Amino acid sequence: MINQLIEFATNHWEMVAVFLAIAATLIFVETRGGARTVSPSSATNLINDKDAVIVDIRPANEYRTGHITGSINVPSAKLKDQMGTLEKHKSSPLIIVCKNGMTAGSSAKELIKAGFDVYKLQGGITEWQNASLPLVKK
Repeated sequence: MINQLIEFATNHWEMVAVFLAIAATLIFVETRGGARTVSPSSATNLINDKDAVIVDIRPANEYRTGHITGSINVPSAKLKDQMGTLEKHKSSPLIIVCKNGMTAGSSAKELIKAGFDVYKLQGGITEWQNASLPLVKK
């Protein structure tokens, strides 16, 4: 069996190299200290079971068009300045929400550095809406 594996690796070294590069990248991504990603349904479980706090990092004008009930609007551009407003929620998990899940990572890293337990909403508010979950406008 091991001889066949060695023969395969020798004959297909390019494929093995690509596999190892992908595996190393996945390991690096998982261990670099980023926030965990949660689906909308997992986010609702965190909210209900662990009193997670939703932090919507979209600009205020986007937030007003529709946001998750009970969420706190702290635009990503103002996160460092408004970090103190989140201190009272340090004992609760935070779920970071952006428009489509692409920009929450940098804000999540800042909050992790500050000692928060942070999750990112997969697909952002767009995925929340696609899951037919409610939004409020205020």
